[in-house]
Amino acid sequence: MAHYLVTGAAGFIGARTAEMLLQDGHIVVGVDNLNNAYDVRIKEYRLKRLQAMEGFSFHRLDISDRTIVEHFKGEMFDGVINLAARAGVRYSVSDPWTFVQTNMVGTLNMLELCRQNGVKKFILASTSSIYGEDPPYPTPESASSSEPLQPYAASKKGAEAMCHAYHHLYGIDVSVVRYFTVYGPAGRPDLALFRFVQWISEDRPVRVNGDGEQSRGFTYIDDIARGTILALKPVGYEIINLGGHEVITINGLIELIEDVVGKKAEVQYGPPNLADMRSNWADVTKAGQLLGWEPQYDMRAGVEKLVEWYNAEREWAKDIETP
Repeated sequence: MAHYLVTGAAGFIGARTAEMLLQDGHIVVGVDNLNNAYDVRIKEYRLKRLQAMEGFSFHRLDISDRTIVEHFKGEMFDGVINLAARAGVRYSVSDPWTFVQTNMVGTLNMLELCRQNGVKKFILASTSSIYGEDPPYPTPESASSSEPLQPYAASKKGAEAMCHAYHHLYGIDVSVVRYFTVYGPAGRPDLALFRFVQWISEDRPVRVNGDGEQSRGFTYIDDIARGTILALKPVGYEIINLGGHEVITINGLIELIEDVVGKKAEVQYGPPNLADMRSNWADVTKAGQLLGWEPQYDMRAGVEKLVEWYNAEREWAKDIETP
């Protein structure tokens, strides 16, 4: 049995990671500020599930507030899993300050907590957006990450660099996991999968930025959470891609969801967003070698799980705001 601090515990990836750790018999201390970056009802839904599980305790705190270090002063953890973040490439363009505060200052505070409390293991959630406009495909960790296209990716690059500094100075063992677009039950309602399932199920227009030929390597939530937990092993300092093995265009994704939901979509195309990458596709060779990880869910199986969840929770999920 181990004792972990999971930040962003009411978030999509944080909640599923905490749930898997609890199912394995570990003790999890969850932190989240329950902000309104997206509809808070889905965060409350995830948190309620966790609070019903043995071994979980929760603190409503903001990792960007320096006093959080004092709050946990003297508490020993086997690892800190820093999944709290402001995410979203488009939102970061309109409010870059919030992204810097949470993703950079918040990461610094969590690293300081590790230093002061003698915590030896740290996991940072990073992003495939860090690879910029024209990486090689599939993209290895060695590809350049020095030309971010928006403040979100830039803030994650800063967080990665701070992790390396603390690893070098204080010997903290760091796994930086770069996630490629994540989806699944109780997912983020500001991302394509949740929105498309809701819009098609409720006969609402499906809004697409650009021509829909942009592509993504979507990754099912259970694969991501499992990879994050595997990354708790000692590695020194490593950056590790976690991404799906299938790449699909947005148009192809809509067709797949239409088939699973059993309804046709009314698609409305708009101008492309300059903050978006045209494609992403992970080279996960390193994750296989270091962690023994590979994605297990194919796109259809994952979409079926999401649609099954949506139908079960439809009474309230249909009203979740999907901007």
